[in-house]
Amino acid sequence: MAKQNWKPGNMLYPVPAVMVSCQRPGERPNIITIAWAGTVCSSPAMVSVSVRKERYSYAILKETGEFVINLVTKDLVRAADYCGVRSGRDTDKYKEMGLTELASRTVKAPGIAESPVNIECLVTEVKSLGSHDLFLARVTNVAADERYLDENGKFDLSRAGLIAYSHGGYYELGKKAGSFGFSVRRPAKKSHNKKK
Repeated sequence: MAKQNWKPGNMLYPVPAVMVSCQRPGERPNIITIAWAGTVCSSPAMVSVSVRKERYSYAILKETGEFVINLVTKDLVRAADYCGVRSGRDTDKYKEMGLTELASRTVKAPGIAESPVNIECLVTEVKSLGSHDLFLARVTNVAADERYLDENGKFDLSRAGLIAYSHGGYYELGKKAGSFGFSVRRPAKKSHNKKK
């Protein structure tokens, strides 16, 4: 199989497309769309977002030390794109995209009510890496939309139509290809109950 070698670059795709909401005291809230976000630790629950220093939201995140990660669905993909290409310096993104501010429980920044999951975060460390700074944050609360609870009360996010980002495109997550640990599970034994 032939392959080409390229210079080092960011080829880890697809990645989640998320809308990160933040707010300075006394100012309107802002939303920045970020594709470089991820889980970094499960206990304690921690996440990271990477932001360019010149972005309007960068100073808000640095000053307030808090934000909310809002997951993006197919119904929110236009808003996510808009919030990634327009600056909050001169645009009220909540108003322009018809989004609803959702009061957070543990941080002052609001979430986005239309998002199925809102992850409230407190910054623990900022690492300067070059083009971006990495904001490490502790998850302090998760708000989940009850519409995605199944009949047993289990959260079924697969019904939300989540969006991933890859090389400039937004893609709805599709067909399930497996589940955690399926490669090592023993197949269920077939029942040989025969009627006598």
